[in-house]
Amino acid sequence: MKAVLTRINISPKKANLVAGTVRGKKVTEALSLLKFMPKKGADILYKVVHSAAYNAKNNFKQSLDDLIITQILVTKGPTYKRSQPISRGRAHPIRKRTCHITVQVGMPGVDSSKLAPVEKKKVEEKAVKADSKEKKEVKAKAKPKVKKEVKPKVESKVATKSEKSKKTTKKTNTEEGK
Repeated sequence: MKAVLTRINISPKKANLVAGTVRGKKVTEALSLLKFMPKKGADILYKVVHSAAYNAKNNFKQSLDDLIITQILVTKGPTYKRSQPISRGRAHPIRKRTCHITVQVGMPGVDSSKLAPVEKKKVEEKAVKADSKEKKEVKAKAKPKVKKEVKPKVESKVATKSEKSKKTTKKTNTEEGK
């Protein structure tokens, strides 16, 4: 019953300060603390704790009121290296640090590794069978497509410029001969 968030743009030191305030607390209490804490790390940690708690509720059928935060682990992630240009063509290095946050929730006194997720296979199999039956019915009801008749193209009666010029030259030639 855990949630993991990786490569977050906050230094591990700053995230760990916020994580220290909610370690070992009840999930509901931790969420209310994080919601009103005026730090960037609090918003990020709120999302991870919320995700871990609802993973436990959805997958393991646990009550949110009974859950506590058993472990919050903030580890160092990759550091993005940038630079700030300064005078004389030099540059000052900028290190944009990232971190990985892992939150584990569980029941007090219960080993969460022994809990098995609630199986949903039966429900999923029934849903798949129902979908396949619906598809067969839809195919049976579908009407066959009728091919449209293709009409032959009618040639246009407008003559091109070269044909017009030939006609006019013939008329002038016949008039001259009279």
